[in-house]
Formats: sequence, structure tokens, C-alpha cells
Amino acid sequence: MNVLVVGGSSFVGRAIVLALVERGHSVTVLNRGVTPTDLPASVTRLVADRRLDLSILEGRHFDATVDAIAYQRRDVEVLHQALGERAGYYQQISTVAAYRTPTRTGADESTPLLELGDLDPNSPVTGATYGALKAECERAARELFGESTGVLRPTYIIGSHDHTLRFPYWVARLERGGRVGFPGPRANPFQWIDARDLGEFSAHLVEGRVSGEFNVLGVHPPLSFGETLERIAARVAPAGTTLEEIDPERLTDPVWRQRFPLWSGLLAETTLTLDNSRAVAQGLTLRSLEESVDDTAAWFRGRPWPESWWIGEESAGL
Repeated sequence: MNVLVVGGSSFVGRAIVLALVERGHSVTVLNRGVTPTDLPASVTRLVADRRLDLSILEGRHFDATVDAIAYQRRDVEVLHQALGERAGYYQQISTVAAYRTPTRTGADESTPLLELGDLDPNSPVTGATYGALKAECERAARELFGESTGVLRPTYIIGSHDHTLRFPYWVARLERGGRVGFPGPRANPFQWIDARDLGEFSAHLVEGRVSGEFNVLGVHPPLSFGETLERIAARVAPAGTTLEEIDPERLTDPVWRQRFPLWSGLLAETTLTLDNSRAVAQGLTLRSLEESVDDTAAWFRGRPWPESWWIGEESAGL
């Protein structure tokens, strides 16, 4: 198949491209050319800003298009204007944040999506607008590319090459050892998906031109945040490392969301207890948390420690 991946140079997009290449497909990547990449030489690179000028797509035809970076409705509209039916099967990478807060644990893909309300569909993307804007991108995809559109809704994505450094923080911090503070409650549910598993599932659906929506996430029922950190520690932490829970009521300043990445303390419990059975039945396979930890640790070692990260044990003193 001849596949276009919009935003395919880093993390999620990169994982999708590598999965497609490994399966023998011809892959073209469209992005702004800003992010350094290690994609194979066989991948065709198109450099363009999707919001300014997509004339580079004129005359090109694809069997499938995977859109990994649609954040506002106009992103979908402009891409459709540039390609139309020449996009082939269209797949969009969305997010579980597009859902309204589920009313129960184990919620599936029938959970209603967020509505825009008074929000402009092309508003700036912030923590407050992200979910509703992604939900609108899904609606735009179905309106423009048709009901055969495939939509993947991942939860927290983990693994190497993660430019957000959310999961790498915990792997690297626990690898240093000592007293490691983490925000409670330790029993909060936590779900994730390895970027490589997401990439392979995306490629699998592309090959079958599979339509519909899929919760793309790992273990169900989920582990707790505390259990997840304990398993990471068991894999990489030196002897004598301790995990110390911090009362979340002491972490009301927004800065703690940056200091403690992946903390879901402010989310409703049902948001991270979603059902993944539809995706598993369609072919989603999941590697172990330990495999993701090993991959992340090997990738991050030797990299500079970001200034926003804790240097040592001060986190345990809160």
C-alpha cells in the first residue's frame, strides 16, 4: 500500500511509520521538517505546513492517510481540501480525552464525546480545550472523509522517543534511586499504551481499511498509579530505593502537574478505567510494562537531565 502519514517524524507518528515500513508498505511523511528524525531512507519526506500550504500534495494519490496531528477542525478541513478522495482510507489518531467523563468504569467507545459549546473549533489548544477540539476533529473527519474513517483513541502513550518526557521521567528518576516522591492517591487507576503497540495496531487497521472507533490502551482492568511505579522500580531502581506517597492536597499549584508527569490525580476515576476489548478483538497486541521500561531506559540514558525534573530526593520532602 502507498500510505501518507501526516506528522510522522517523532514518537507516535514515528512508531506508525516504522510499523508500516516493517510490513512492506510504501510510506510518505508530511510534516514541517522541524523535528530531527531517524526514519529509514525508503520513506519519502514532504515538507509543508498543513495550515498554510498543501500544494505539495497536488497530483499525489494514496491508498490510505494516517493523520497523527489533527488538533483543530481546520486541520482536517485543509487536508481534505488538498486530497479529497485521493487520501484513500482515512485514519485519525484521537485521544480518550475526547470523551465526556464516563459515568461508569469499563466504559467503551459508545461513551459520548465532548461538545464544543461556545468554543471556537479552531481555538488555541490548551489543557482546557484539548479534549473538545479533538472530539471536533473526529466529527470533521466523518463529515468530510466519510463513515469509513477509522479513529484511534489512545490513553497515555509511553516508550522511547517521547518528546514530552512524561514516562521517561519516572523511569529515569527511579533508575537514580533514593527516596522518590510521587503524588497520591496511590490507588488511582492508570492506563497506558506503548507507542510501538499503537503503531502496529494503526498499521493493522490501515491494511484492513477498518472503520470505526477504538480505545487503544493497555491493561484492563487497570493497575493503580502506585502499582505501576512499583513495577518500574522493580525493573530499574537500585537497592534501597523507596517510593513515598505525597498527599495530593499539598499539590494544588499547577506547577506540580509539570513536576510530576502522568499524574492523574485531578481526573475522574472512570477516565482511566476504559474498556479495550474492541481493539483487542480487532487485533491489538500489548507488550509488557517491563518491555516499555527497558526500551525507555535504554533510549534516555546519557541524555541531559531536564531542568524541570527533580535532581535528587527533594521530592520526598514535601
